[in-house]
Amino acid sequence: MQHPVNSFLAALKADQPQIGFWLALASDHAAEAVAAVGFDWLLIDGEHGPNNLQTSLHQMRAIAPYKSHAVARLVNDDTALIKQYLDVGFQSLLIPMVDTAAQAARIVAAMHYPPTGIRGDGAAIARASRWNQIPNYMADAASQLCLLVQAETVTAMSNLDEITATPGVAGVFFGPADLSASMGHPGNPDHPDVQAAIIDGIKRVRQAGKAAGIIATQPDKARTYLAAGARFVAVGVDTIALVQTAQKLCTEFKAR
Repeated sequence: MQHPVNSFLAALKADQPQIGFWLALASDHAAEAVAAVGFDWLLIDGEHGPNNLQTSLHQMRAIAPYKSHAVARLVNDDTALIKQYLDVGFQSLLIPMVDTAAQAARIVAAMHYPPTGIRGDGAAIARASRWNQIPNYMADAASQLCLLVQAETVTAMSNLDEITATPGVAGVFFGPADLSASMGHPGNPDHPDVQAAIIDGIKRVRQAGKAAGIIATQPDKARTYLAAGARFVAVGVDTIALVQTAQKLCTEFKAR
């Protein structure tokens, strides 16, 4: 049995833009429906969406037959939680609220087995190794793991170059909502100062040879970020798409 190839990581290394979509409904049925559309990557949100390890696993399995790559966003940078998500088979993780290079280095260590890291050895009973049926899983796992960290505070932006340079960090994701709040503009990610910081951040990450990412549900904004050099961009959210479509229909027919 062959080790699964992380197509998302390979595309980022090849500097190919990856267009994604956010999954916050915590539904494997909805996840599969979106996977059938053809996005490059789908983000299973465990920070603000009501997801846990098991619901995330169900959605990853629902996505697996399709070309979309499943990325899990954890609720925090807990070492034990990172280990669990890797053991069930996630190869790409997005970790929120990473403010320093030291924190990023600790997360990298949690992603990898000793002697380079501190990931616990449960490969024999883990889905990631297909229950010990993938030869040399522990030796080869690191080459297919993709760690994405979120820069979404003033502190993170001041430490951006050091965070980006951390060995083992594949990409940096900018969180517009939290960053705008941290910069003193809560609820206003479109503020010129926030947008300037994001565009500058994208360019700095790209110059360092890493991938920059962001979420932008407005097409023009997404195109702006892609033009600035962002390489993994989520262009929609399942909850938002559902509510906006329902609101439009309700308004159209209830107003008559």
